[in-house]
Amino acid sequence: MARVYADVNAELGPGWYEYEHLHIEWNVPDNYEIIKRVGGGKFSEVFQGIDTSNEETCVIKVLKPIAKRKIRREIKVLRNLAGGPNVISLLDVVRDPPSKSHSLIMEYVDNTDWKLLYPTFTELEIKHYLFQLLTALDFVHSRGIMHRDVKPGNIMFDRANHKLRLIDWGLAEFYHPNTEYHIRVGSRPYKSPELLVGYSMYDYSLDLWCVGCMLAAMIFRKEHFFRGRDNEEQLARIVKVLGTDTFERYLEKYNMQVETDHPDLLRKHARVPWAKFVTNDNRPNVTPEAVDLLDRLLRYDHQERLTAAEALSHTYFNSVRFGAANKVKDPVSDSGFASM
Repeated sequence: MARVYADVNAELGPGWYEYEHLHIEWNVPDNYEIIKRVGGGKFSEVFQGIDTSNEETCVIKVLKPIAKRKIRREIKVLRNLAGGPNVISLLDVVRDPPSKSHSLIMEYVDNTDWKLLYPTFTELEIKHYLFQLLTALDFVHSRGIMHRDVKPGNIMFDRANHKLRLIDWGLAEFYHPNTEYHIRVGSRPYKSPELLVGYSMYDYSLDLWCVGCMLAAMIFRKEHFFRGRDNEEQLARIVKVLGTDTFERYLEKYNMQVETDHPDLLRKHARVPWAKFVTNDNRPNVTPEAVDLLDRLLRYDHQERLTAAEALSHTYFNSVRFGAANKVKDPVSDSGFASM
């Protein structure tokens, strides 16, 4: 059971979380024009567009043919989270009668690609954006919702305006205690141990593992801190860093077994000190506070990971929480802005 917000959906009732029979009034797409493709994946194609009624830029997420319940769930989640801090806004839902395609019209964010960002982040920028992400997640979790696919590709970084938006809610789900959920969620480099060992009774804490992976990527300047070719190798990459002893205790605690013939999962591995990942290039970002926060997020046992609210209270973010004592420099204009 989740350590926080476990009973939110029970308290709010079926009207809050039930989406199977959600009735959606679809508008026509006449007011929207596609400008260019900006991304896409298994379930959608994403375009930059324009709302011709007000000439404002928007994002048009064209959904591929998927189960209607998934469409209803994403819309229900986005509507429930409307106005939340650092959560992308749903502006409209449209259906094109000839093609029978469905699209979500979203807030536009002028994103800078992660591949360009992670090698250049300063310590203060890391704090600023990570604080925004955790603020979003604490809000989302407080509404009884797990994102289940937190990763750099689902975060828009508007570096010019120093803002962040958490996007792509297609895998998000409402949390109910003692419920088994599908483990085929998330993206491999950010999959939490519980997903990789087949533990289906997970909770909000799987989102915090993803935050830990992103923090590691930011401070150590690695695009993906853990990256395996398949799920077995992904788990092996984690075990080779966090060690075998705590992994075995984790499996024993939850009465789990991992059947594998992967050589790295059959060997004993000592925990690797975080200092081993420090280089001359990343040293300025690897502070004791950053490492302590990282260590408290990247835990096998989901019950031991910090919650989003606990992470926000960590000393790493003191300069963010206590106002604009420090300024983050705009990498383009070199103008400072308050950390919050």
